[in-house]
Amino acid sequence: MAESGKLTISVDRGGSFTDVHAIVPGRPDIILKLLSVDPAHYQDAPTEGIRRILEMVTGEPHPRGKPLKMDRIGSLRMGTTVATNALLERKGARSVLFTTKGFRDLLKIGDQSRPDIFDLSMARPGVLPEGVVQVNERVVPCHPAADENCFPGARVVEGVTGEKFRVVKELDMEEIRTELQRLKDQGYRSLSVALVHSFAYPEHERRIGELADSMGFSVTLSSKLQPMIKIIPRGISFEGGLAGQHSCRFDFMQSDGGLVDFRDFSGLKAVLSGPAAGVVGFASTSWDPTEQTPIIGLDMGGTSSDVSRFDGHHEHVFGSKLAGVLIQSPQLDINTVAAGGGSILTYRNGLFYVGPESAGAHPGPVCYRKGGPLTVTDANLFLGRLLPEYFPHIFGPNEDQPLDTETTAKLFSEMTQRVNAERRDMGQPDYSSEEVALGFLKVADESMARPIRNLTQARGFETASHHLACFGGAGGQHACTVAASLGISRVIIHKYSSVLSAYGLALAEVVKESQEPVSADYLSSQASLQKRFGDMSSAATSAMEEQGFRPEQVRHEKYLNMRYEGSDTSLMILQPEDSRDYLGEFRARHRREFNFNSERPVLVDDIRVRSIAASNVRTEKSPLAQLKEVQLQDVSSAPAGVTKAYFDGQSSRIDTPVYLLGNLEKHTRVHGPAVIIDKTQTIVVAPNAVANILETCIVIDIKEANASSIESPSSQIDPIRLSIFGHRFMSIAEQMGRTLQKTSVSTNIKERLDFSCALFSPDGGLVANAPHVPVHLGSMQFAVRFQHQKWKGNLKDGDVLVTNHPSSGGTHLPDITVITPVFDRPGGSEIMFYVASRGHHADIGGVLPGSMPPKSTELWQEGAAIEGDKVVSNGVFDEERMIELLVREPAQYEGCSGARCIGDNMSDLKAQIAANTRGIALIQALFAEYGVATVQKYMYAIQATAETAVRNLLKSLHERFGGQPLEAVDYMDDGTPIKLKISINGTDGSAVFDFSDTGPEVYGGWNAPIAITHSAIIYCLRCMINAEIPLNQGCLAPIDIQVPAPSILSPTKTAAVVGGNVVTSQRITDVVLKAFRACAASQGCCNNLTFGTDPKLDPETGNVLAPGFGYYETIAGGSGAGPSWTGESGVHVHMTNTRITDPEILEKRYPAVLRQFNLREGSGGKGLHPGGDGVVREIEFLSPMQCSILSERRVHRPYGLEGGEDASTGLNLWVSRDSETGEERRVNIGGKNTVSVKTNDRVVIQTAGGGGWGGR
Repeated sequence: MAESGKLTISVDRGGSFTDVHAIVPGRPDIILKLLSVDPAHYQDAPTEGIRRILEMVTGEPHPRGKPLKMDRIGSLRMGTTVATNALLERKGARSVLFTTKGFRDLLKIGDQSRPDIFDLSMARPGVLPEGVVQVNERVVPCHPAADENCFPGARVVEGVTGEKFRVVKELDMEEIRTELQRLKDQGYRSLSVALVHSFAYPEHERRIGELADSMGFSVTLSSKLQPMIKIIPRGISFEGGLAGQHSCRFDFMQSDGGLVDFRDFSGLKAVLSGPAAGVVGFASTSWDPTEQTPIIGLDMGGTSSDVSRFDGHHEHVFGSKLAGVLIQSPQLDINTVAAGGGSILTYRNGLFYVGPESAGAHPGPVCYRKGGPLTVTDANLFLGRLLPEYFPHIFGPNEDQPLDTETTAKLFSEMTQRVNAERRDMGQPDYSSEEVALGFLKVADESMARPIRNLTQARGFETASHHLACFGGAGGQHACTVAASLGISRVIIHKYSSVLSAYGLALAEVVKESQEPVSADYLSSQASLQKRFGDMSSAATSAMEEQGFRPEQVRHEKYLNMRYEGSDTSLMILQPEDSRDYLGEFRARHRREFNFNSERPVLVDDIRVRSIAASNVRTEKSPLAQLKEVQLQDVSSAPAGVTKAYFDGQSSRIDTPVYLLGNLEKHTRVHGPAVIIDKTQTIVVAPNAVANILETCIVIDIKEANASSIESPSSQIDPIRLSIFGHRFMSIAEQMGRTLQKTSVSTNIKERLDFSCALFSPDGGLVANAPHVPVHLGSMQFAVRFQHQKWKGNLKDGDVLVTNHPSSGGTHLPDITVITPVFDRPGGSEIMFYVASRGHHADIGGVLPGSMPPKSTELWQEGAAIEGDKVVSNGVFDEERMIELLVREPAQYEGCSGARCIGDNMSDLKAQIAANTRGIALIQALFAEYGVATVQKYMYAIQATAETAVRNLLKSLHERFGGQPLEAVDYMDDGTPIKLKISINGTDGSAVFDFSDTGPEVYGGWNAPIAITHSAIIYCLRCMINAEIPLNQGCLAPIDIQVPAPSILSPTKTAAVVGGNVVTSQRITDVVLKAFRACAASQGCCNNLTFGTDPKLDPETGNVLAPGFGYYETIAGGSGAGPSWTGESGVHVHMTNTRITDPEILEKRYPAVLRQFNLREGSGGKGLHPGGDGVVREIEFLSPMQCSILSERRVHRPYGLEGGEDASTGLNLWVSRDSETGEERRVNIGGKNTVSVKTNDRVVIQTAGGGGWGGR
């Protein structure tokens, strides 16, 4: 809100460039673009930009290095990636974290998952605090199932949510004061405080914060910054306000799309500041409130592209990963894909790849004359879509030459020769260099279209019903083609699109976010919620008044964070404009996104008020309003030039007019093909498009293409289209996974992400598997193939199958697979695909809660075993049959129970069905777009591509090892050997993996069904390829896997197998990687911990008096080092990548307290590259229950390689009090055991480290 007659200056400081936009009353806007770092000319880019603006406006000199005269500026607005760069580069002021005792390494371990499951180094980002101080305090929830005397004498308090907590350990303020003084003496000035359960009971954090503030620290309290449950993302919060006084209003853009006064600015809320300003920019300039067509924003830069959506309201998310760090604060929902102008083009294994690697600024694309690789920018240049004569001559060693077209053409010619050599071998015609370059652009377009489809379709929106707003330096070159691939008919490009983030700052409004935790049933708490809304709105209005706004300028958006009881999927619901019916809005949105609603009560977790003060800087007429007001005429002015450009559907380059945007008359039409050039951007108008030149923007209307995507029958495979289909198939599997995660209720699927979704061919062969859990990669196709044979000819549209039996393609019984056939059309008769989802159910009956009995010897002890049944027939869910299979049948065995939480099982099965239904809809949309025959042709072709990639890998390994057989052996803790001999045929790239000398089936639960060995081999091959390839059955086509039957790797039908999936799978992986000398052994285990109780029954009636429960988790350890990397500590390795439950969620849901979760220092193997450390996880139980551990590497140490030392084995301890003496007992319970714990007993799991690599 600038003073009348004064400047409004907006600065978007990016990592490479700083964009400056100035609104000057009575004069045209001023646009500047500066290098963000240019120490030879200036110290600070934003200051330099403001200095130049002031000189241009006043005509007076403003010398560098002197204080700026700010009196001419009414409003200064800043968007910055400084906070983002602090994460990416791990820069920032010295900071220290205060957290609850026992959680020193919690932020280092995080959720224990690794960002790239196929990266053998398993590298994860560091955490921001330089130091950690453990505070000797503890607050725990009053769980209804906990013994009343579990903490005698503990003070009971009420949290801000209304829930009760026990203060188990009071805060010692003198101890805190001493620690703060020590830190101050060491030079620390920044302090973050994140205590367990402080979101609901912030008193301890508040007291520490007040003392630290009084001692001169800059303090961040997690309970103040983001009062939401989950200590891990809340603890990663960081904040850094700005000091100093300014004579003008000074606001910063936050990640939520709102401006905030500089005194309230924090790093936590700025991590997506720059991209958020771009979203505000396109939303403010493209949205038409009358027509209300939703807008997709595509911000295409040099290294990546951001996609987002606007439908009249900004959509916020509250948890996202940036640079591998989970940030939990309100952020605009912005999705990034590694496809930009600098994305590197590669051709391998018959596929075209764009990115994810980028050429960056140095060396940059080939055309920059610095020896860089071919990139998207080079393809646009080669095809005549970028024009060197309109670029500055700043390239080459002396920075005085134009873009290099000759070398670009030469390298595309060489690339084309490599592509055509493969095509000739397959009897297919040659490509021209233009066709190859265009093919890469098509794949780049699909790379950007994929997250757009996920953003829209996954929420129940039709992608084609949107408009596309393109901006960023490269957006105009791809606007028409991306829109066409999505079926979008209108593109909007603002005149400031290349600096739209800076312009978005000028249009943004000042925002104050207020949020408080709630724990209430919605229907019974509406009156109290409305009162809290009133109080929060009044406080926000007062705060805005202090900033100079009038009350009438302030409006409030009121939200409730709502979910169904028993579910973790919460939806932030904005109060409907015409009512207060939050419940109706919640149900409607839940139905649209997840395709179902529940009869369970609806709970409110948080209440949120977003208060917005109108800035009134500038308003623009929407593009559609401008179109309605004018009569458009075809352009009459002559083009500035002509380029020989190549477009899809053309047999050769065609003369394409080039127009300068500044010279085009307003209200005219430019028919494609054409190129429109501005000072900082190039816009390509496709042949089937018309560009309408308006006052503030260009609106491009895209005509429906005449050519159908449906091909005539042909056996030839187009590698360009094959690359696109690879994206489309994987996108379907990814969307299935998102649907399953959102609609499930169990901790295992929703929180731990222990699930996988995949597409299969009509015979059950794997086509595409989203990389969720590696052990599922190759094993699910065994289940699909078994059911395909079992039900052949007896399935119809509306049938859904369920299975988990190891003899029918299962792994262990808790992993239930839901399989749905996909027919050629709704109601059709011919199966064209299968879709399947596999999820780990927390309990499916058996002898122990959690269905992971460590001492099982027969399959029936492990729970319900389903060889194959229909869970849905003719579209009807057969609940009675599922109760029979999951409850009654397993309970018939002596000492066994049926599923202990059948309601959760039913809900998760329905979530799996919903995921499959989503996959079917997307596959049938592909049928409609390309035709059934074409989709199936490329389905089989993508499998052949994976086979080629593996054969090429094996040929290179054959050469590396001189053709010698590769051998390795390792042992399970009981001494059973897993022995492998690999013989590679260097001519055709095939191999025999011979496990003939592996040990026999064991009388225990760590037998591994044959499908697991296939999964382990696929995983290892993909890791060693170390490049993106399709994950499907083609990976195993060159492999002959020989496993003796029966054996530990191919057990009999009734053998116990509960641990094969989670411990033996890891040993198989270690053996394969050892044979290839790829890396040292990792912790070799998933450390499966379960605890729970059976239901309490009325002895007379048999009725359930209290339901039982089962909790299951897997625990991280150390990873093995390799030839060029150090092992990672506290991470899940190889065959699993499931997350661990957040401590606050664990303690709220179960009668247990997590006492510590830290790294086990010194447990990794020493070496030139040391192995990673394991962890220590200690749980205290608040009521009697059974606790089980199923683990390995408690006897045989994880080995080092090439002179590296072995890591420490793991250790499992049960800590209790002797009933007679009261002395503490610490008992080693071994690797596999079950104990009946009493109240206040503890279990301590110390996991193994990873082996070292190389002698020191």
